[in-house]
Order: sequence, then C-alpha cells, then structure tokens
Amino acid sequence: YHEAGHAVVSHYLETQDPVHQISIVPRGMAGGYTMYRPTEDKNFMSKTEMEENIVSLLGGRVAEALILNDISTGASNDLEVATQIARDMITVYGMSDSIGTISFKDSDGQINYQMFGEEMQDAIGKEVKRLIDTAYNDAQEILRQNVETLHAIAKVLITKEKINEEEFNKFFA
Repeated sequence: YHEAGHAVVSHYLETQDPVHQISIVPRGMAGGYTMYRPTEDKNFMSKTEMEENIVSLLGGRVAEALILNDISTGASNDLEVATQIARDMITVYGMSDSIGTISFKDSDGQINYQMFGEEMQDAIGKEVKRLIDTAYNDAQEILRQNVETLHAIAKVLITKEKINEEEFNKFFA
C-alpha cells in the first residue's frame, strides 16, 4: 500500500511527473519504489511544485495509516525529504507568508537560524509543521476519494510486484 499510495497521490497532483514504474521488490535500503518519468528538465521549482512534492512524499505514509491502521518505518526517508523541502521553502526560498521573503543563509551558504533569535526559530518550526500537516491532509483527502483505485493497485502489486506506466494508467482510464 505504501508505494501504491505514492503513485495514486502523485497521479492527482498537477505539477508532478507521470508515474513510470511502481515496485514492491526491495532495492538496497528501500522496501520498494515509485519511479517517475520527468516531462521536462527543471532548473527552478515553483512553490506549488514544492508543496505538491511534499504531498506526494507523504502518500505512502498516509496509505499505510488509512488502510493498515498502522504505520511503518518505510516512510523515514520520505519524511526526511519532505521536512527538508518544507524547511528550504521557508529558510532558503522565502516561500512562507508568515515568515516572509527572507533567507537564513549566511555568507558561507549555511543556514543560520540564530540570526533572528529564538522566537524566529520557533516560528520556522511551526511553519514547517504547518506545511507538513497541510500536505498530509491533502494526501489523505486524495486517497480517501480514490480508495478503490488504491486497493486495486495494491492488489496487482502484491501479485506481480511491479507495475509499469501503461499498466498504471489503465487504472484511471
């Protein structure tokens, strides 16, 4: 369900690349993967793209919680990446209405949270949490609305272990 969750959520996000392949066969440290087919080279990302990346990253964890009524350690890297994206949006790219259009990078290129004091550090933490919570809720809404598709994809993955782009797209035809 974890990988099916990523794929289904991504399918419904406008800015995300198409799903190329889904696998539940472990590779290295990963228990499975969802691979995307880039539609263009991107040098820059919009705020919407970054927010939707977070939603997509949380799709696996949300699927576990929603269907299995439990969560696993399988989402640890997803959570790490999602949190880093949210933190960068706020501290590097000035993409937070509440924090403002400010960068916390110092002259060495390092993030310096102390530059603006403890109150600002707390505000950054709250804003990161808000972005992650909003993304989690968005992923949850997508999966609740498409739970039958989620079940169908997971069932095929259990049987075949891999689904390619063409097979995946048939679920939405």
